Amino acid sequence: MKPTGYEAQKLAKIFFEMGYILDMQGVAFKPRAYEMASEVLIALGDEVKETWKQGGKKALDELPGIGASMAEKIDEFYRTGRVKEYEKMKKTFPVDIWSLASIEGVGPKTIKDFYKNLKVKSIKDLEAAIKKHKIQKLKGYGKQSEENIARGITMKKQASGRRLLGDVLPIAEGMVEKLKRVKGVKHCAYAGSLRRRKTTIGDIDIVATADTPKRIVDAFCSLPEVQSVHEKGKNRASVRLAIGMDADILVVPDKVYGAALQHFTGDKRHNVLLRQYALGKGYTLSEYGIFKRGKGKHKGSKLIPCKTEDVIYNKLGLDTPPPEIRIGENEIEAAEAHSLPKLIPYGSVKGDLQVQTNWTDGRASIADMATAAKKTGLSYMAVTDHTKVLAFIHGLDDAGVEKQIREIKKLNASLKGFRIFTGTECDIAKDGSLDLENRTLAKLEWVGVSVHSAFRLPAKEQTKRIVRAISNPNVDCYFHPFARIIGEREPIEFDFAEVLAAAKQHEVALEIDCYPDRSDLDAQFVREAVKAGVKLVINTDAHAPEHFDFLPLGEALARRGWAKKSDILNTKNAKELEAYLRKKRKRG
Repeated sequence: MKPTGYEAQKLAKIFFEMGYILDMQGVAFKPRAYEMASEVLIALGDEVKETWKQGGKKALDELPGIGASMAEKIDEFYRTGRVKEYEKMKKTFPVDIWSLASIEGVGPKTIKDFYKNLKVKSIKDLEAAIKKHKIQKLKGYGKQSEENIARGITMKKQASGRRLLGDVLPIAEGMVEKLKRVKGVKHCAYAGSLRRRKTTIGDIDIVATADTPKRIVDAFCSLPEVQSVHEKGKNRASVRLAIGMDADILVVPDKVYGAALQHFTGDKRHNVLLRQYALGKGYTLSEYGIFKRGKGKHKGSKLIPCKTEDVIYNKLGLDTPPPEIRIGENEIEAAEAHSLPKLIPYGSVKGDLQVQTNWTDGRASIADMATAAKKTGLSYMAVTDHTKVLAFIHGLDDAGVEKQIREIKKLNASLKGFRIFTGTECDIAKDGSLDLENRTLAKLEWVGVSVHSAFRLPAKEQTKRIVRAISNPNVDCYFHPFARIIGEREPIEFDFAEVLAAAKQHEVALEIDCYPDRSDLDAQFVREAVKAGVKLVINTDAHAPEHFDFLPLGEALARRGWAKKSDILNTKNAKELEAYLRKKRKRG
């Protein structure tokens, strides 16, 4: 995964806001172009500036989603630190669009209406308007709209201070790699929720050993990612990062590195249970090491050197639980019984079964996405562009899908070592019917269905809707089951057990969507699916070539849900998957 450059992120915000303002002005086509350029800048990060340094505007123009006009503005930004056209726009529309747009239900029209009628420029202004019930009095809105926006603000506040795993992981990996190169460093790793691969991360914890602790502490505080230093000691430091979160480092003796790493990996519930278990075995365990108990608390206790975590767990007669499942459930019992699952190894996924292209809202052609997938190490992918109900992104009708099938067949005839499956992300209507004819679905090799509307249906109706959709004999997978967007849109409500039973009955796989702000299914639901024997797939939901880098995030979600390689459908090779689907369709 590529780290996101801070300058590229700032420029992405500028382009995003320019697109919104153009949308408000009723300009055609340009808003979407700016939105796509914003996504490209976030995805490519530091690579954008490097491209500009090496080849200037001409090289920028060759980046996906960046045309000549965008290249000029990027060039201006890197030369002067500003974009004059954007500054001119902001004078006429002085609104914090970036923040307001992050609230569910708030788009260009909403922002324009609120500014024009209520002088709302920020989230603070919006909260004040809601408090006085001004939104519901506005023409075209009402009480429900006001409540929905208020809920969106609450969600944003709950998510504040935490960042998506996909954003933080590459930054932490970059920091650790730099620190490992410091003279005298023996071990260095990130711990905490990041090592457990939680979906969102509050801060970064790093544990290290070194000949000279002060040297690595100094290096840590001087990293380019660091904005300011909170405190600094001989063997520890706490800093504020430029991305707006804190990071800590602790340097420990080599002989207790395993204990420190185990302790700071957590989580707290796991550590409490493990300490209790250790006491029962005659040991005391903390971040300072594992001790054979003597008389008194530590008096007479003997430190057992533990350079690795394995020493601790093995000394207690346990297998070592992978970090992803250390959450204080039943992993210690499984470790004691030597029955821990063999979790799916990273790098096991062989094909991506949810890929969007420029036929709808993707940024690249089918051929370019196939090239990028192959470069990532995959051997197949399914093209799953959206369907006609999503007209604003040119969703495909039945004729469009059939045209795309012909295009994919031509491409497959010329490809070597890679296979493209014909497919769709077919929209589920409010009543559970599907957005394509059954005759069209039957012609596709892979059919995914998903919810893109009526998110707030009562749980009973939502369940009935989903069950009807996945009962269609042509359906192979239910995509991003809870339809959530972290920090922006709450999960839809439905009876998961009932949907799981229907998926089992109709042999429909459930998707683990890798896209960072979706990360859907949650680990608890992955585990339920595994227990029920329902197959899973790990997909990136790729809309651009660089999105294939998200695959390890999905594999992490699978691991957190105790999934094995055999539980994941797209760990099969292309021929095996083809045979599986052929057999499944015959049963249907």
